[in-house]
Amino acid sequence: MTRLTAEQKLFYKENGYIVLKKLMSDEDISTISKDYDELFKRKNQEKMESSWVGSDENDRKSDSSLTVKGVHNLQYHSAAFNLFLFNKNLLDALEDVMETKNIVLHHTKAHLKPPEKGAAYPMHQDYHYFPYEKDSMVAAFLHLDAADPENGGLFVYPGSHILGPLEDQGAKEGNFHYVDQTKFPLENATPVIAEKGDIVVFSYLLVHGSSVNNSTRPRRMLLAQLASADDAPLGDQPARPGQGWLLRGVNVHRDASISKRFES
Repeated sequence: MTRLTAEQKLFYKENGYIVLKKLMSDEDISTISKDYDELFKRKNQEKMESSWVGSDENDRKSDSSLTVKGVHNLQYHSAAFNLFLFNKNLLDALEDVMETKNIVLHHTKAHLKPPEKGAAYPMHQDYHYFPYEKDSMVAAFLHLDAADPENGGLFVYPGSHILGPLEDQGAKEGNFHYVDQTKFPLENATPVIAEKGDIVVFSYLLVHGSSVNNSTRPRRMLLAQLASADDAPLGDQPARPGQGWLLRGVNVHRDASISKRFES
């Protein structure tokens, strides 16, 4: 498939997310998976760039902590990840979801939930990490493994994007952002059941999170956050490596002040 049907467009508009299948070839998924595993192997021999809940130490045998391993800026580690970023089918679908032909990259990252110790992530909106004026930001979430509630899969609150930005509870306590967990508990959220190779596209206003990986299976994923070239960040935000790359279309509104940040 390349373009979304009228039913798919309506589903996204009403729910704030959509699961897309068969956008990438098995060969491309295999190539990305191989480089993904090699990247995380290298990072575990050094120091993981980030972790959520628990240690980022290299001892993978300890069951005393739950963790999610993270690597950012994937396009700087392996050209294989560009098979995802510049995939024509994905960009066609994003045009339909975002309702623009001008799509820019914000950032990329990968999360690995190890078997039997992959931590849950609380319900949150990505908005609080990088708000934009027109709320055009979406995530494209590629599953490198089948995902479900047992191995720490994605959970969403369908239609929550319509509520707009919610109160940021996490900012009161630390560097992570999340919404009120009593109003948006994990147990009331909708699980997203995905097969290997499925891509979930969702609004950065959608309330979402994930469960603990209690299974013997890993949950490997990578994602790209993307925005319309006609949109702009709210406030003073740090520029991320690769931010502003045009994946499709043109950017006729490139602000001079933003240019200076990349050129300095």
